[in-house]
Amino acid sequence: MRVDYTIERPIALQATFDVEGFTVLLGASGEGKSLLLRAIAGLVPAHGEPFGGMAAQHRAVGYLPQGYALFPHLNAWQNVAFALRGAQRREQALQLLERVHMAEFAEHYPAMLSGGQQQRVALARALARRPQLLLLDEPTSALDPVTRDDVIAELIAEVHDFGIPTLAVSHDPHLAAVADRLVLMHDRKIIQMGTPETVYAHPVSGAAARLLGYRNVHRGQVIGTLEAPRVVWPDSGMSFPIGRQAIPGSDVDWTIAPEAIRVVDAQEASADDLPASVEVRHVNGCRTLLGLRCGQARLWIDVSGHASVPESLAVHLPPEAIRCWKRNP
Repeated sequence: MRVDYTIERPIALQATFDVEGFTVLLGASGEGKSLLLRAIAGLVPAHGEPFGGMAAQHRAVGYLPQGYALFPHLNAWQNVAFALRGAQRREQALQLLERVHMAEFAEHYPAMLSGGQQQRVALARALARRPQLLLLDEPTSALDPVTRDDVIAELIAEVHDFGIPTLAVSHDPHLAAVADRLVLMHDRKIIQMGTPETVYAHPVSGAAARLLGYRNVHRGQVIGTLEAPRVVWPDSGMSFPIGRQAIPGSDVDWTIAPEAIRVVDAQEASADDLPASVEVRHVNGCRTLLGLRCGQARLWIDVSGHASVPESLAVHLPPEAIRCWKRNP
């Protein structure tokens, strides 16, 4: 399904992209992602397709707002039945709760349910409208990190089971990584779209890399010559060699993967190695990351394969491992 919307107030925003399967629109807070969902649902003035010009109550849209907006004084089946009409409302609501594996909680009130359970009740209520498009606003915001991955997996499985095109807006790279299609928004414009595999492997800019959760994305200026370019890293007060894809005189965003950085003993460091000090240690299973302080900047490095780290250290950034993008003014 093609989404093509222009919003003029309260902020100017234009977005055109396709919704296929479970599509995630990833953007930072304040970009207007939630506003776009409300525009598609007919809750704010906008021009576009699908459903352009139709009253909100006539749009074939299922909308899950952030926080799910369940009625606290109604139990689960009554919340779902609120979107239904006719004498069979309760039976239809129970059937929908059964499909999202919540039938046994039909008599429970929202306060008695976990965040993931509330989400499934809200999903059943949205599906009761028999939508042609499902809209999810920050579906992971109310989930704790321990249960998030399982709840996301269940949500996507249910969406696929119903076969309804779904647009979820989020700033969470964990959700974006499991999408069927990924769309990136920056500066209130669409900057990239495609499969998660393609977008993650080839971000089009530093802004895209930051949205995707890349570590070590920094600003710099290229100096030197075409044959021997260097990047000045203002936040660290240092510079280092970079690959020949950089044009001297340009402002860039640059990044390097934590596992590509090499630790060296400060006593053996070369002029191109950067002095650093350990600021924080982050252990996640078999992976160990160090947050290093370089001047006023932080650099993340993967030391999982290191037997030990020197007390006085420096880091070497292999020029061939550095990726950079020209930064627009």
